[in-house]
Amino acid sequence: MPFPSRRLMLAGLAGTPALARANVPLPAGWPERPIRLIVPAAGGAGTADTLARLLALELDKRLPQRTLVDNRPGANGNVGATAAARAAPDGYTFLFTWAGTMATSPALYRDLAFDPVRDFEPVVLLGNVPNILVVNNGLGVRTLEELTALLRQRPGQLSFGSSGNGSSMHLAGEMYRRATGTEMLHVPYAGIQQGFTDLFTGRIQVMFNLVTGAAPQVRAGQVTPIAILSERRSPVLPEVPTTAELGMPQLVFGTWFCVMAPRGTPRAILQAMNGLLNAILEAPESRERLLAQGLDLIGGGPERLSSLLESELRTHAELVRFAGVRVE
Repeated sequence: MPFPSRRLMLAGLAGTPALARANVPLPAGWPERPIRLIVPAAGGAGTADTLARLLALELDKRLPQRTLVDNRPGANGNVGATAAARAAPDGYTFLFTWAGTMATSPALYRDLAFDPVRDFEPVVLLGNVPNILVVNNGLGVRTLEELTALLRQRPGQLSFGSSGNGSSMHLAGEMYRRATGTEMLHVPYAGIQQGFTDLFTGRIQVMFNLVTGAAPQVRAGQVTPIAILSERRSPVLPEVPTTAELGMPQLVFGTWFCVMAPRGTPRAILQAMNGLLNAILEAPESRERLLAQGLDLIGGGPERLSSLLESELRTHAELVRFAGVRVE
């Protein structure tokens, strides 16, 4: 059975950012010291850290105090999310996070130290970066239909690589398997560069990376792009068709990014931060920089994030059960 809730939710949100807020009113006395933006990823590389630092720089232009990025990597983002959940709800700590930590971890980890709904206030849904399906150049397929046909001819004989159990790359592959009724062996890697090396050489044949992660290899001709798992083409690789175009509109998967705050953060501060972040999504210069990172911008009020999170918790739980994985 496909997962229409994710497709309809993201399709309904994407492409409808909030109106620009040129002058966002700030609560009296806030901020009087630097703001901490916890990012549950290592600094210096990766889509999450890059996006978070772009936001921090833009917030610096709009606030009288600095926004300091606090990298807290580990356990699929759970280390950083736990630190944010335990922080004082005083309006000086925010969490930049994503689907894997907020929607996958509750299903994947048996003893999670935070609850994405109970422990956090939604601030804004920033956008979504879709996954892209790529294959080894020597596999002999160029289309989604050809790949699916080959997998049905050779059940369980081909492999797809990912950055680990429960990762976006893994769950995108499981969604494809379930949607097509095909069998592939999942090969998780501690470092995805080794996964790419194996994909180039044919030790594995398929990968469902984020479009930003696979774009350099596609442009270099090192892998064959099959489809973007999205309703709309990506500005990063606009020549690659989408699964929706290719007759599989139910096969939509990516990583959405958002900002949250510890539960109990003052409402006025949440509203101000929501306004500031929406203004960043709409300002031409920052908007172009975010789009260049592959982010399909969304924005809007906190209720959008709450609604998506509710739907995604169900969808990711179904995918984790289908994959049969669990982290103790």
